[in-house]
Amino acid sequence: SSEVLEAIENVIQGVLQSLAQKKAPVLTVANRTDWRNIEFKDSVGLQMIPCSTAKQIRSDCPQSAKRFALMLKILSMIYKMVQSNTYATKRDIYYSDTLLFGSQSVVDQIINDISCMLKIPRRSLHVLSTTKGFVAGNLCYTEEDGTKVNCTCSATVCIINHKHLNTKDLTSRAKFMLIVEKDATFQRLLDDDFFNKVSPCIMITGRGIPDLNTRLLVRKLWDSFQIPIFTLMDADPHGVEIMCIYKYGSVSMSFEAHHLTVPSIKWLGLLPSDLERLNICKDALIPFTKQDQNKLASIQKRPYIACQPLWKKELEIMAASKLKAEIQVLTSLSSDYLSRVYLPNKLQFGGWL
Repeated sequence: SSEVLEAIENVIQGVLQSLAQKKAPVLTVANRTDWRNIEFKDSVGLQMIPCSTAKQIRSDCPQSAKRFALMLKILSMIYKMVQSNTYATKRDIYYSDTLLFGSQSVVDQIINDISCMLKIPRRSLHVLSTTKGFVAGNLCYTEEDGTKVNCTCSATVCIINHKHLNTKDLTSRAKFMLIVEKDATFQRLLDDDFFNKVSPCIMITGRGIPDLNTRLLVRKLWDSFQIPIFTLMDADPHGVEIMCIYKYGSVSMSFEAHHLTVPSIKWLGLLPSDLERLNICKDALIPFTKQDQNKLASIQKRPYIACQPLWKKELEIMAASKLKAEIQVLTSLSSDYLSRVYLPNKLQFGGWL
């Protein structure tokens, strides 16, 4: 806490010094979204280079004066929360003055900029992500207040929140972790009691693009148990993008890569090559949109694809066919094909990349 308070005080001191010298105060923030500031390392994923280019948020420039003011406003809110040991979600901050902030995305970007500028992980700023992900399976832990939680019962699905990151006595007999892209597939696997039938496992879903808490939990479970982690995604560019966020991280959060990425994650399915191998009817597949084509082309150029020749091959199959498929396409073979045939076979015979 003292480190956070001191970092904020240093920023404000810089602002006051500029004013004392009759200069316009400026906040300097690393350019988080510029690929030139990012390097790829096998062991970490995408991380920000130490000497990254920065952008200046000036108080005397019409284009950035409002952003400068909003950054100071949110810095003051963070300072008060850290001092009083209270927490707020990004949503709480936005709704504290919707007219001032204008949109939730403005608040989200500023909080990430502040975290990057102060070089302090976002959770240490007492700002929480809105809860989104779920975890279930062979996992027991004790919460901060002493509450014991057992996710092993198939009816127990825990919402992933900041409490998970401070849990103690994590225990599991799981042989692997399965990250599922979508909530609907996750719920279907729960209904089929998948994590007890094949072998004990932990299932996680970020329900689409994962929030920070879900990514932090995946990393925490990897650090704790060192068991294989597989992903189950749609066979489309969006699914590949989500899998890459878990495995290699995102450009915008590359300054926190060491806490968030798990480069050992494997691609279990749905592979583009599976669609041909399983004779999935062409009518069940969905044609690419222009957006899909652009997204796939962008992924193919990323530095981590070059060191994944098998992934590269799958993406080429997808690009050539210009067709995509959701995991639910497997129900065209039989209603429980995913949990009864597809996943058990893949896990037993090593059908992952």
